[in-house]
Amino acid sequence: MSCVREESGQGDAVGRSAPVARVREAVRWDARSVGRAARAVWRGPGRERDLLVQSLKAAGAALLAWLLAQVWLDDPMALMAPWVALVLVQATVFSSLVQGARQFTAICVGALVASGAQAVTDDTTGALALSLPVLVLLSNWPRFGDQGIYAATTAVFTIATGTVSTIAVGHRLGQAALGAVIGIAVNALILPPVHLRDVRENLAALAREAGDVLHAVAGDLRGDEWDAQTAAGRLGAAARLQDRLEALRSARGWSRESLRLTSGVLRSLHRAPTEALPPEDEDERFSRVTGHVTALTRTLAVAADEDRTPAAPDAVVLGSYAELLELIGDACHAEADRLLEGGTRTDAFLDERTGAVMRELHEKLQDGLREQAGRGAARTAVLGTLVLQAENLWAELDGGARVR
Repeated sequence: MSCVREESGQGDAVGRSAPVARVREAVRWDARSVGRAARAVWRGPGRERDLLVQSLKAAGAALLAWLLAQVWLDDPMALMAPWVALVLVQATVFSSLVQGARQFTAICVGALVASGAQAVTDDTTGALALSLPVLVLLSNWPRFGDQGIYAATTAVFTIATGTVSTIAVGHRLGQAALGAVIGIAVNALILPPVHLRDVRENLAALAREAGDVLHAVAGDLRGDEWDAQTAAGRLGAAARLQDRLEALRSARGWSRESLRLTSGVLRSLHRAPTEALPPEDEDERFSRVTGHVTALTRTLAVAADEDRTPAAPDAVVLGSYAELLELIGDACHAEADRLLEGGTRTDAFLDERTGAVMRELHEKLQDGLREQAGRGAARTAVLGTLVLQAENLWAELDGGARVR
């Protein structure tokens, strides 16, 4: 019995220590993340430094609004100005203007509805009960975007302070307008946010990750380690390229918006020049590359499934195919380097030696395809699909290439 109690006590101790260990690991992970971000800010321009700049701008806009409203204008209701200025230092100048208009409208609605509710009920609790349900429901109106909640919060401030006179409401709206002007001005005139770097980095990352998938597949094929489990893993890695592609599309949208309402003079204040933005046809090209990589891994996954009719080609043929994928993966990595370095699409891409090797491997695969044709349609279908996907990748990565 004592042994049972002892084992039970040990089990309870282990059970209690597991959450503690998870918390410690989470704290360590967060600390490492903060350290990496700090080092990135120190090293040079990047997302982390952009985030630091925007944070400092928002804090500075709020402080400036407070100084103007409370210290210089001596307004007893100066809270609204720094509050509005803080939240209007948005990711782009255009979004600052749009969000400013929405927020100011929401604040006006909240102040007017709260004042009306206070006048009708002449009671703080009654005014809150009367106005908040209407304003919270109104905050979901799409015209307000994500600024609608400020109608309800403004009503709370208005009623809680107990000052709902015409002068008090005018003060609040004036302070909100002052904060909006300061927030938008600071965002537009001090290092205006121009999001061009994210497009380049996401595009380069997409090219590099596509090359990583091709290298991994080539290594598996060359090592004769291709089975259903391995195929599923590589197919999952190819599917994750779609996440990177979505991130690229999101970054492209931010870059377009960040260039709106920023003149050449304002844009020159930022460290990312307009010409640094890769052309949009690069997005489409690597979208097609992603599709071909996914189709390639899916074909191999089907061939590795013992319950499916298609059969994988012979190991010798797959070895040649692995070499071809290795070279195409190298090409993807070269594209990633070119994008990060700001090279143009006219740069020499495949040297003569690499092009000759790729053509030689392609000829071997064509011979293998003819040989497989005499051994059954299933093997021919798989190899033919694989060769087609490799040709598609080759054509996308080297516009001057013609596979013969």
